[in-house]
Amino acid sequence: MIDQALTDKVVAIAQRAGNAIMAIYQKDFAIYEKQDESPLTEADLAAHKVIVEGLNALSDIPILSEESADIDWDERRQWQRYWLVDPLDGTKEFIKKNGEFTVNIALIENGNPELGVVYAPALSSTYVGIVGQEAYKLDGDNKTPLQPKPHQSGEPWKVVGSRSHQSPEIQRILEQLDGDTELVAMGSSLKLCLVAEGQAHLYPRVGPTSEWDTGAAHAVVLAAGGYVSELDMDKPLSEQSTPLRYNQTDSVLNPYFLVSV
Repeated sequence: MIDQALTDKVVAIAQRAGNAIMAIYQKDFAIYEKQDESPLTEADLAAHKVIVEGLNALSDIPILSEESADIDWDERRQWQRYWLVDPLDGTKEFIKKNGEFTVNIALIENGNPELGVVYAPALSSTYVGIVGQEAYKLDGDNKTPLQPKPHQSGEPWKVVGSRSHQSPEIQRILEQLDGDTELVAMGSSLKLCLVAEGQAHLYPRVGPTSEWDTGAAHAVVLAAGGYVSELDMDKPLSEQSTPLRYNQTDSVLNPYFLVSV
């Protein structure tokens, strides 16, 4: 069972990493290129350093971070419990300076998220999920429980979309919904958090993501009472029931997935 003391320490680590990000966000920053040609900023590396140092001080549990992902599958497949980290999710949002980027720290056990912290430093909001216990949002000293809101007949379906990734397959999903739909645009892992806090009903993801993009917010959704399932485009939405899991293959890429209530 995950206690509040551990949770508070992880929150503090995420917020320190967010402070390191904001120090760079407020000024001109260098942009490098990763091997996959996505932008890498000084902020990714600064946050990664803060998080790894903080988590190593907490325990000897291994860490899989976007910025240190070159760990052989033969080693990683032995992990029953590990930290899954994205030091800065939403790098494109960071570069655009729209504030929709996050620090993500998850604790994964036997392929399932158990604890997740998502910190949006530019918004001063922290989402916390302890699966089987509670989910809440911190805004300064204010703590608000998270509760998804199921769709009610007659109201528009609020469906989370991405500013940076769109796909024509989304239309196939929207056509299955009874009634009007309203796109709720958001960047980074905050898209999952919108469902957890009742600001949206669905988030179908039919674009590429890696496990560190979703692990922390996945825990928040589960702790709030929502679901994250693999999305099979050949099945109707009502039959999407295979839970999204982590560290199951040598690839760190997620399948398509659906966040729902």
